[in-house]
Amino acid sequence: MTAELWEAIFKGIWITVQLTVYSAALGAVVAFAVGTARTSRHWILRFLSGFYVAVFRGTSALVFMFWLFFVVPLAFGWQFVPMWAATLALGLTYGAYGAEIVRGGIAAVAPAQREAGIALSFTPWQRMRRIILPQAVPEMLPPFNNLLIELLKGTALVSLLGIPDISFEAQLARLATGQSTTIYLAILGMYFVLAFLLTRVMRLLERRAKAGIGQAPPKSGGILGKLRIEETERSTKAGLAGGAQ
Repeated sequence: MTAELWEAIFKGIWITVQLTVYSAALGAVVAFAVGTARTSRHWILRFLSGFYVAVFRGTSALVFMFWLFFVVPLAFGWQFVPMWAATLALGLTYGAYGAEIVRGGIAAVAPAQREAGIALSFTPWQRMRRIILPQAVPEMLPPFNNLLIELLKGTALVSLLGIPDISFEAQLARLATGQSTTIYLAILGMYFVLAFLLTRVMRLLERRAKAGIGQAPPKSGGILGKLRIEETERSTKAGLAGGAQ
């Protein structure tokens, strides 16, 4: 592996990060818009949002990507840049999965909370913004974390459009050197590091979201903290036993 090939692979990391961020942003907007529509009182909104989820969950993101890049220019005369065709395909597809997370999070909020909002004469939008979403979002973040990791790994599909992401550059490096084992082990490690960083960021967001509604988990202080807690518990039990005698 030459320095030029490694430089190309590291540039591919940046492309992968951009695709993940852009697609996640689009997917989040779609997820909250469609997910809240799935809980609407109006049947037409529930029907349209349910139809959207069924279509995008039931079709291939790769085929949709090809459709945007190859079919749309022929049918409508609109030529998408490969990067934006990939972003649209990934964002709309993963947004459909995210919509079900949002719907489930909203449905998990206790009915009494909604009734309290009605009693306070809140409008439906005020109830959603001030009561329901602050309690639902912390419960959505763990499944959103999993979905974000899946999105990161799904960005490898864009290499089939010639977008120079990690997978595309790894393939070029493999063809140039024939070092399949070294290259693909390095690529696996890079995806793992990216996924690990995303997980840490999402857990931080989850802790802050729960802290905002008074559900922040206590800091354990790691292994040493657990050992101190166990030692304190043993001392307390020994003291109670001695007092009983």
